Amino acid sequence: MQKFHYSWIVLIITFLSIIVAGIGVASSGVFITPFEQTFDWARADIAFAFAISLCLYGFSGPFLAALLEHVGLKKMMLLSFTVLGLGQMCTFFMTEVWQLMISWGVMIGLGSALFLSVISTYVANHWFEKRRGLAVGILTASTATGQLILLPLLAALIDDKSWQTAMTLMVTLTAVMFVGVALFMKSLPKDIGQLRYGQTVADEMVVVEKKNPITVAFQTLKQAVRTKEFWLLAASFYICGLSTNGLIGTHFISYCLAFGIPVVTAASLLSFMGAFNLIGTTLSGWLTDRFDSRWLLFWYYLLRGLSLLMLPLALTQGNYTLLIIFTIFFGLDWIATVPPTISLVRHRFGIQKSAIVYGWIFAAHQLGAATAAYGGGLVYEWFDTYTVAFLLAGASCFIACLFVMTVQKERKEPAILI
Repeated sequence: MQKFHYSWIVLIITFLSIIVAGIGVASSGVFITPFEQTFDWARADIAFAFAISLCLYGFSGPFLAALLEHVGLKKMMLLSFTVLGLGQMCTFFMTEVWQLMISWGVMIGLGSALFLSVISTYVANHWFEKRRGLAVGILTASTATGQLILLPLLAALIDDKSWQTAMTLMVTLTAVMFVGVALFMKSLPKDIGQLRYGQTVADEMVVVEKKNPITVAFQTLKQAVRTKEFWLLAASFYICGLSTNGLIGTHFISYCLAFGIPVVTAASLLSFMGAFNLIGTTLSGWLTDRFDSRWLLFWYYLLRGLSLLMLPLALTQGNYTLLIIFTIFFGLDWIATVPPTISLVRHRFGIQKSAIVYGWIFAAHQLGAATAAYGGGLVYEWFDTYTVAFLLAGASCFIACLFVMTVQKERKEPAILI
């Protein structure tokens, strides 16, 4: 009988951790209206706080990737959950909008950063020799699972009780995961005397000089920016972030409310996307192990662009059939771009620095998300509608199609080494 491999326990704990951390960011849309009503804050100001969160957890990714090699996975997860929980609890004491920017924008942003940026790449590379694409797909889909299960629940709690009740649930989940990580998480296979899943020969012992994680992150960036592929992948991922959690994740519910769709229904539609997101992202991981990642990304961005152009038409016509079609297509496509993008980064820059390079590329993703989160709020205030923002996001996806098809899949020179 084959010995059970602890990599699957690590995968499950990481999966659940990403769900809990991710719902804090994914739920921003259901809190916009309650914050407006409770505190009389401007929508653009609330959106700016969410944009800070998106931007911070994106740009902290490369440094967290470097810190993981020095501090270890388990300790980093415990520290992140501590910051996340404190940020969530601080929202109960808010009276001014700048306090939202500190609690949600800074603390929740930094607390969720590890789970929503580089942990999937780190776990896949350090715990799996085989099935890496599948592992990344499963972990990436975890945000969709949280969206599927928790978003309607949070919306219902806000609608029936208060936003404080919904936040209490989020704090409780964070505390539960802190305990789970403390009890069951392991940092590396060697900690329990195992090799990576599918690995047959142990790696040679290499003495690695300890360097400042900030220095390592910037040195890796310095070398990565010399390649055309880095800019192409960063630009396409900027558009990815702009068109997903930046716009849809932050403003979809508010866009639906403008057309008379109840908040619980809108949240359920977003949750419905999560169901197809889970399927699409896991399938994308499977496809990434078998097909050219560039072509996968081309079709993902093309279908996403078409679906974003469909959404304003569905809402203005009150056509629920089109709205369901949009929900299905966008859900299948939401995070499906991650496994092939990570695969291209790994092939182009090598395993050793792939997490840090991906961290910088993910920072571009979150810069795009922050742009759409704040920009969507501004567009609404300027035009009293989100339609212009959604049309621009759809058109930008077609540009991303061109970027990904010009990426060189395999490196022609040695991998980035520091």
